[in-house]
Amino acid sequence: MMNITSNKIKDTIPFSGSKSLVMTLPQKESQKRIRILTWVLISMFLMLFLPWTQNIRSKGYVTALRPDQRPQTIHSIIAGRIEKWYVAEGDFVNAGDTILRVSEIKDEYFDTLLLPRTQLQVDAKSQSARSYGDKVQALQNQIAALKRNNILKLQQAENKLRIAELKVQSDSIEFEQAKVNFDIGKYQMERAEQLFKEGLNSLTTLEGRRLKFQEVQAKLISSENKLLSSKNDLITAQIELGAIDNDFQDKLAKAESDMYTAMSSQFDAEATVTKLENQYSNYAQRTNFRYILAPQNGYIAKAIQVGIGETIKEGAEIVQIVPSEADLAVEMYVQPVDLPLIKVGNKVRFIFDGWPAIVFSGWPQISNGTFGGTVVAIDQFAGPNNMYRVLVTEDPEEEAWPELLRIGSGADGIALLNDVPVWYEIWRQLNGFPADYYTQEEKDNTASAKK
Repeated sequence: MMNITSNKIKDTIPFSGSKSLVMTLPQKESQKRIRILTWVLISMFLMLFLPWTQNIRSKGYVTALRPDQRPQTIHSIIAGRIEKWYVAEGDFVNAGDTILRVSEIKDEYFDTLLLPRTQLQVDAKSQSARSYGDKVQALQNQIAALKRNNILKLQQAENKLRIAELKVQSDSIEFEQAKVNFDIGKYQMERAEQLFKEGLNSLTTLEGRRLKFQEVQAKLISSENKLLSSKNDLITAQIELGAIDNDFQDKLAKAESDMYTAMSSQFDAEATVTKLENQYSNYAQRTNFRYILAPQNGYIAKAIQVGIGETIKEGAEIVQIVPSEADLAVEMYVQPVDLPLIKVGNKVRFIFDGWPAIVFSGWPQISNGTFGGTVVAIDQFAGPNNMYRVLVTEDPEEEAWPELLRIGSGADGIALLNDVPVWYEIWRQLNGFPADYYTQEEKDNTASAKK
């Protein structure tokens, strides 16, 4: 049987004269390259099964976590003219330090004695209000006295009326008695005349009876006159009783009218006092606003209004200040398609501008020069760039962020997601699928449910 290894064309035909045929013969170097290439392909194939950390990369910049720690612009509350600067750009200021002073440009505030004169108006109007208050109190006392006097006068008039009624009753009884005495006297005189005619009495006795009858008749007339006078006094007492109440109502109405007028003037004066006090307080506050103060500790970043004598409007921007102490955070933006993958508490790696780094986004463990962060807030709406803002703070479990890091520095963020095989990530990238945001536990639960 023929040996296969000896069945070669070079054994039957010499190749020495043909260079192209000689080049087809396998050499030791070529065999070495083939082995290297084979191992490289095997290594690359095995690498397809290595774990790869899915990530989302996004540009951002350093900011402050709290709004009150971010750079701010100081505004002028009043319109004025710049008179003096007390700081320069880059200076450190404490909260309450004076930055600049402005003067008034409105004519109603030019008076240098505006506050003392306004205080005099407040004092004068307060005194006027107190005077009206005293007048009201005096009128109230007068009304109370009128009521007391009216009660006494009514009692006096009622007593007088009662006396008149009793006097009328007494005089009426006396008049009745006088009429009885008159009848008796008349009867006795007639008997005396009859007896005189019959000669039984003397003329002296008859004349005595006539005198007695005249006295009885005079007493009757006097009693009737006295009764009529008593009745007239009774009518007078009744009229006086009604007049007392009418007079009291007139005096009471006038006193109450004066009291309400005084109260109205008092309230008007008190309202004016309140308005003047408010005006005085506004003037005092406006005087304080002539000095622009630092709202917090920080550094003067940029003067927007410059020079001396330059006029500024109300609410105009004057100077920018950067707080000296701030809890740094990174403000980064993600696409809407990646928003479901970001959750509060996710880990993020950062490459800060000015700090070199060697980055393997899929293998963050072997990256060098990156800094860790944790997602603390995610916006609920998209911004003007149709992207969602994410705030990331320093991860306390990682290396601290650089001390020289400043607000506004650029940052390249790498949000770390799940670990998947390399082949899966290549396949996902080639097909344009979103990152696999299902956790391994959810995958196992899904597989168990299918089974």
